Amino acid sequence: MSEAADQLARFLERAPYIRFLGMTAEIAGDEMTAVLPFSEHLVGNINIPALHGGVIGAFMEMTALAQLSISEPSKRLPKTIDITIEYLRPGRAQTTYARADLRKVGRRVANVHVEAWQEARDAPIAALRGHFLLSSDG
Repeated sequence: MSEAADQLARFLERAPYIRFLGMTAEIAGDEMTAVLPFSEHLVGNINIPALHGGVIGAFMEMTALAQLSISEPSKRLPKTIDITIEYLRPGRAQTTYARADLRKVGRRVANVHVEAWQEARDAPIAALRGHFLLSSDG
């Protein structure tokens, strides 16, 4: 197992909410893809059925933190400063995927963009833009 895969596994084990969501992640080359398998307890609107907006937002926030845990390893998790979420289309009752793009990583703050999609990556269901406080180990 690679060092990045080890870092990712440790991150996924640390957060109880990730287990509640059922989120997993895969690394292929230098890209990490987060996976949110569909589960009935994640539905917000049973009439459509659609994933709860808070589930989608939390999934994207956890995706950003997972990417940071690989790219900027630290003993402490980064802390969310702020996030903005754009809900672009309903999250249907199916598996959802997400990838994070670290736009700028400074000494103390990281600027991260995340897109989540279901059937096609070029048709995202939501996007996140966030700032995260990096912790120093020293």
